[in-house]
Amino acid sequence: MVAVKQLSVASHQGKSQFVAEIATVSAVQHRNLVKLYGCCIEADKRLLVYEFLENKSLDQALFGKKHLIIDWAKRFEICVGVARGLTYLHEESRLRIVHRDVKASNILLDGNLIPKISDFGLAKLYDDKKTHISTRVAGTIGYLAPEYAMRGHLTEKADVFGFGVVALEIVSGRPNSYPSLEQHKIYLLDWTWCLHENNRELEMVDPELSEFSKEEVKRVIGVALLCTQTSPALRPSMSRVVAMLTGDVEVGAVTSKPGYLIDWKFDDITSFIDTPSTEEPDSSLYASTTAGDEREWIKAGPPPSATDLDCQLKQQQVKLTLYSLFTLALDAATFGPASSDLHLLSTLGILCSDFQPSPRRWLNGPCLSL
Repeated sequence: MVAVKQLSVASHQGKSQFVAEIATVSAVQHRNLVKLYGCCIEADKRLLVYEFLENKSLDQALFGKKHLIIDWAKRFEICVGVARGLTYLHEESRLRIVHRDVKASNILLDGNLIPKISDFGLAKLYDDKKTHISTRVAGTIGYLAPEYAMRGHLTEKADVFGFGVVALEIVSGRPNSYPSLEQHKIYLLDWTWCLHENNRELEMVDPELSEFSKEEVKRVIGVALLCTQTSPALRPSMSRVVAMLTGDVEVGAVTSKPGYLIDWKFDDITSFIDTPSTEEPDSSLYASTTAGDEREWIKAGPPPSATDLDCQLKQQQVKLTLYSLFTLALDAATFGPASSDLHLLSTLGILCSDFQPSPRRWLNGPCLSL
């Protein structure tokens, strides 16, 4: 039995690039990676053929209506297995591969609950000689690393961030955001940090776990907090994550809280266009964003004054919008513009100056610079 996944026809990925990546990644084999058997392309249909895994995805196993009862020993094995799979992609395979969308729904479980990372067939191949890749942002809110979501800078540390979130979900048995909970518990990373600061990490353990190793739980939480640091330089490599989880290396001290994306709204870019301005987009800071998006971040540091915040947000929205249009033009040159993007391309010569700032929430901690 196999699993067949049909890709969206709206994908910008060209046919030749699709085939090249499938050919490369189909040769990647590891105990903790889903085996990709092949693909089928006919007209505008693109199909991927994977091995079938009977226990479906980790998010269904943890959060689904018919979720599985998974004891701590097995959860810990799942954490380590996912870490080993990512280590292989980043450091041990012939080519360096960055997944880009590490999340619970992309981790599948076989009959023995062995985790297998899926959807890596459309990941980015990474050149060791480059410090990062600037690319279109693709991923899922709650799992996106700050530098990737805001600047489009992609390295293996973006996967490390996603792994940290998944590890906390495994420990807590809840998704990374849960609006029906009390305010201080809605965002898993925020709640975890508050408990960590007060040495109360064990309070976040899934209530369904009647027995568990306190030492292992604290180790996983400590590793997860290191993985979700705002600065990619502070995050460990996945091989070091494996070493820390298995006890071969001590878990480092966590001194700063994580920063993470909590909302992503799309608006018509034309509604923001007003009068010309001379401001140019800063390509070093705003590498690749989706046209017309507003992003809300939980950020650290004392809140600025209302006047300063209003001014900063207007400037940021100008830069984000302008660079979105610039990125769109580059994509069009590579893939050909989609019909829905034509009206956006026609506005490339127009600069914007008057915006309504989107709301931001501020929490204490080190500043996340935009």
